[in-house]
Amino acid sequence: MIKNTYIQSVYILLLLLLFASCKKTNWRENYREKEKSPFGTYIISEEATSLFPRERITFLDENIYDYLLFNAAEDSTVTKNYILIKHSAYKQTRETAQELLNFVKQGNTAFIALNYFQENFKEALEFTTNNLDEEVWSIPKLKELKGEFNLVHPDFENTSYTFDRNIQRNYFLQYSNTKTQVLGTTTVGGEKVPNFIKIYHGKGAFYLHTNPIVFTNYYMLNGKETYAANLLSYLPSQEVLWDVHIKSSKFSSEQTKQPSIFKFFLQHTTLTWFLFVSLAGLLLFMLFNARRKQRPIPEIPPLKNTTVAFTQTIANLYLNENDHKNLVDKKIAYFLEKVRTKYLINTSNLNTEFIEKLAAKSGNELQNTKYLINTIIALNKKIECSEEELIGLHKMIENFFNK
Repeated sequence: MIKNTYIQSVYILLLLLLFASCKKTNWRENYREKEKSPFGTYIISEEATSLFPRERITFLDENIYDYLLFNAAEDSTVTKNYILIKHSAYKQTRETAQELLNFVKQGNTAFIALNYFQENFKEALEFTTNNLDEEVWSIPKLKELKGEFNLVHPDFENTSYTFDRNIQRNYFLQYSNTKTQVLGTTTVGGEKVPNFIKIYHGKGAFYLHTNPIVFTNYYMLNGKETYAANLLSYLPSQEVLWDVHIKSSKFSSEQTKQPSIFKFFLQHTTLTWFLFVSLAGLLLFMLFNARRKQRPIPEIPPLKNTTVAFTQTIANLYLNENDHKNLVDKKIAYFLEKVRTKYLINTSNLNTEFIEKLAAKSGNELQNTKYLINTIIALNKKIECSEEELIGLHKMIENFFNK
């Protein structure tokens, strides 16, 4: 068993360094080895040398399928530990799962902590899981999920580990009793159900855990690091392959069924240059074309003067009603208003002085001006007017202003 070598004061210092400079804490579960947010796995990966002080640790920079494919010729008598701590093994194809099964079957050990295991992997090892909080995704709802874990081993059986957030009720539902050993439990509805099991497979074994959240920075800094250390202490003392799970397989046939056109171009130097030059040319074309062309300026039609149309409409209304007197009055009012504004003559008294002054300023003959003013005075006194009188007045006014 690996003994716990963590120092509490060191964790407190790390906590200050990790979160003091953060303006806003990222509470998303990411399980990234280089992520210092609460639910990254930076601390557990950094402390791997303390957990396995005498063993060589390799952080895989390639898919486990590719690694095993090209390292199968190594000494088969040297066994290794494989560790994967993630939300789900989404980069694990069916071929990857089979290669990992063969790897363990030869006498190696695999420690896998996931929220979701691949179906083909569960079928191969004959187990099923049940996650009662599978539909819980939001950060506030996850924060409400608490849990209590126990380890079955005699050295730990009197210790309970309580966790205050993001603990999904995820456990193993069915498994083979002949090749499975329950190593840890979680309390669900007052009943202890397995969340940490060991499945023997060939000469090796799988250690499976349904709550990878316990390995994140948040719990490494909140006094729960002992539980994580105890879980990993079940692994034998041998070389460790730590899967950071950052790349898909390059050689799995399942990956080559749907090849990427960009990957094909990047595999050939000439095609790579062709791709880059084409993209650069397209970018330059769009840039210069955008500068040379402007959007057409929309034509804004001028506002229409509807005064004439409105006047015609009103005039037609009066004509249809045979209200000639009303139109005569409006024509007179129009004439006098225009005289006031155009010639600046007072129209309150239409006497001889007014007629002489109007004739002089307008340029009309005195006799014609006198006749127009006398007609206006006569029509203004009438109660009713005929159509002929209206037309005659209209023509006289038009001739007066057209002079």
